[in-house]
Amino acid sequence: MRANYRMQRLYVQADLLPEQPLETNAEQFNYLANVLRLADEAELLLFNGRDGEWRARLAFPTRKKILLTPVEQTRPQPAHPDLVFLFAPLKVGRMDYLIQKAVEMGAGTLQPVMTQHVQGKITSLERLQANAVEAAEQCGILAIPEMRSPQKLKTLLETWPQDRHIVFCDEDSATDNPLPALQSLKTSRLALLVGPEGGFSEEERWLLRSLPFVTAIPLGPRILRADTAAVAALAVLQATAGDWN
Repeated sequence: MRANYRMQRLYVQADLLPEQPLETNAEQFNYLANVLRLADEAELLLFNGRDGEWRARLAFPTRKKILLTPVEQTRPQPAHPDLVFLFAPLKVGRMDYLIQKAVEMGAGTLQPVMTQHVQGKITSLERLQANAVEAAEQCGILAIPEMRSPQKLKTLLETWPQDRHIVFCDEDSATDNPLPALQSLKTSRLALLVGPEGGFSEEERWLLRSLPFVTAIPLGPRILRADTAAVAALAVLQATAGDWN
């Protein structure tokens, strides 16, 4: 069932049960009452990443309180997306974009990876999670990605589960076409690794290429910025070996 894009969507943390009202927090109250200016008896869609999507009715029991009452489930909860997105942190504005697009493109787990040439840093996992939630609200997504703590690339690879294949974007690939490498993959348990603006170091590239559970792909004849490369790689991966196929 496709998402209803005509109704406002709101992520909540509480369980969603029919005719069981839940009270908004201060931020949600401000958004619904002062930004959207919703009136008493207005309807919107609620989701929590567990119980599917619900049509809910809004009520103002007092001037400073909003209750949201789930009325009926409009979509069941789908399986959590399996794709793991590994990314080197970028500067704040570009990283916000990166997180939003990764969620839109079907990433189920977001893992910051610290590389030798990384230029950005993670100052707040809560900020990244908020970006992920916002992307889910706007794009009809019901599953909220898991946000993991940053890890150094070498440490990550040393403890990586070898039944999940990593695809990494390598600007030094001998070809411009990523399709043959992706079409040859024997598993649907995948992770995508996108490096920093400065690219991977030679040591990192050698390490990645030496591992049996890692495949390098190119992204065409042009050099792409890291956030652009992420969107391009996610699209070609999903279309060839992921949930678009």
